[in-house]
Amino acid sequence: MKRIASPALWQPPLRGLVLAAQKVPQAALFALMVFSTASLGLGAGVLLLPVVVAAVRKLANRSRRLAHDWSGVTIAQPYRELPEPGPGLAGRWGHCLRLLQDPATLRDTLWTIVDPVIGTVLALLPAALLVYGLEGLVLPFLWDTLVSAGYHDHYAGLIDVSGERGVRTWLMPLFGPGFIWLGLRTGPLLLTAHARFTRKLLGPRIGDELTARVGHLTRTRGAVVDSQAAELRRIERDLHDGAQARLVAMGMNLDAVGQLLDTNPEAARALLLETRESSSKALGELRDLVRGIHPPVLSDRGLGDAVRALALDSPLPVDVAVDLPGRPDAPVESAAYFAVSELLTNAAKHARADRVWIDIRHEREALRISVGDDGCGGATVAAGTGLGGIESRIAAFDGVLSVNSPQGGPTMTTMEIPCALFSPKTSSF
Repeated sequence: MKRIASPALWQPPLRGLVLAAQKVPQAALFALMVFSTASLGLGAGVLLLPVVVAAVRKLANRSRRLAHDWSGVTIAQPYRELPEPGPGLAGRWGHCLRLLQDPATLRDTLWTIVDPVIGTVLALLPAALLVYGLEGLVLPFLWDTLVSAGYHDHYAGLIDVSGERGVRTWLMPLFGPGFIWLGLRTGPLLLTAHARFTRKLLGPRIGDELTARVGHLTRTRGAVVDSQAAELRRIERDLHDGAQARLVAMGMNLDAVGQLLDTNPEAARALLLETRESSSKALGELRDLVRGIHPPVLSDRGLGDAVRALALDSPLPVDVAVDLPGRPDAPVESAAYFAVSELLTNAAKHARADRVWIDIRHEREALRISVGDDGCGGATVAAGTGLGGIESRIAAFDGVLSVNSPQGGPTMTTMEIPCALFSPKTSSF
């Protein structure tokens, strides 16, 4: 469970009221879920069921988020990834069946009816205790008015609120603060109990976690294979169009030099000078190609200095902060390096930024890299700016990518890659 800051004593009762207010739409969604499932055979359910399931999942995800933010209880989303519905009625029907076959759909439906019964008690009890305590403080001053209006009740199970005023009237303020204190003190405990109850209903089962893990590994493996194939094609293309073409031209020039050496030494000398220039260019292209595969500075000095070298080559001013007491595995280091390189390229080409800042550190057993810029914003993973490739690259290491880029900027991209640090860092900075 995540460690969170302790809320103020008055916050849990108010948060309980927020959670209790959510139970009404939950119950309504349960009724709609039953109706849409029962009407599948009539055709109306084919159109209604996906909408209701999406609404239930949105509300369930909100409960997951509140459980995490308010109580530090993390609840995973165990939904299966489903293909897009096929064309026509048959395609929509098949999509509805796949939704119903997802175990998470059944658990969500159960949550919509069970949580309003049990969860409401856990959510409302702190606020109810506060109100009951305030009632004990106020009733003595309204005693005559309430009794004359026919009010009759018992307070704290002991004090009969009826008849004439007496000593019992002024015993109530003694009980009131006790109920208020109880509501304030039990609020955080009951809020956490509600979050754990929600996790019990909405959290994935062991089999679901294994299935999700296998699916994740299958997707990331496919992404890595595609990335490796694309990288090999790029290397082959660069070799064919660059260094290989120059080496072929150098061979032809040397053949011509051999033929002209006796008859036209000046032309042979010019060809030799041209060949030497071509050899320098070919060597430079091979060096650039090697840097694109795995930069020597990354191998020699580690991620921090390699990113600093990227910052020096960037056309934008880049502030780099590195706090790494060691080095991650070489594959993680390489993935992080090229991800930062892609983000710097995006900032220079698309963001119209004036400045970029990079922060690299190791926290909670994960490599955390934040790259921000003061550009125009609007960057998304689906926008085709290379963020999708970065997400696929780090997903192979169970890494996650978070992009916060409102229109108008600024943009903050954060990567977290689970890893351990091993060898001590070696840096000239």
